[in-house]
Amino acid sequence: MEDLDKANVLEPNNALTLRNRVNVKMMLKEYQRPLEDLDKVDVLEPKNALTLKNRGNVKRMLKECQGALEDLDKADVLKPNNAFTLKIRGDVKRILREYQGALEDLDKADVLEPNNAFTLRTRGDVKYMLKEYQGALEDLDKADVIELNNAFTLKIRGNVKRILREYQGALEDLDKADVLEPTMHSP
Repeated sequence: MEDLDKANVLEPNNALTLRNRVNVKMMLKEYQRPLEDLDKVDVLEPKNALTLKNRGNVKRMLKECQGALEDLDKADVLKPNNAFTLKIRGDVKRILREYQGALEDLDKADVLEPNNAFTLRTRGDVKYMLKEYQGALEDLDKADVIELNNAFTLKIRGNVKRILREYQGALEDLDKADVLEPTMHSP
């Protein structure tokens, strides 16, 4: 990060340097500064799908869902059918409780990038909210095979199993999720 900050001082407002700072900050789970950098990149290179999808993702992490959705919609117009854009937009729509739109985006993302744990986990949650329990369980089982011990996957799958009266499996998933992430609230 220090090297990127120095590079930014030596050559201010270089889009590549700013994008690289965004990537490092995102890995460090710091989101406010990446948003500021992406806003600068958007001025330097307007209508750039990469910038828009990354800014949409940062806004999603900051819980600025309407702004995230606007950026992701613009990115999809500029570069349609991008798996990353679709799965992040699907998650934003899930958060906004626009479940049908979320399902459409996540289905497309799954076709473009099959067996992505994030897509499957998010789609499983959307299907759970739509009361499509068997489909939710299938997605969550696949997500659990791809990415073991994800608390969110286990929590949702435990709730689905509870509804399907698979009580022992539900209890195992929910207990494991609580051990992995004790502060996670049930959906």
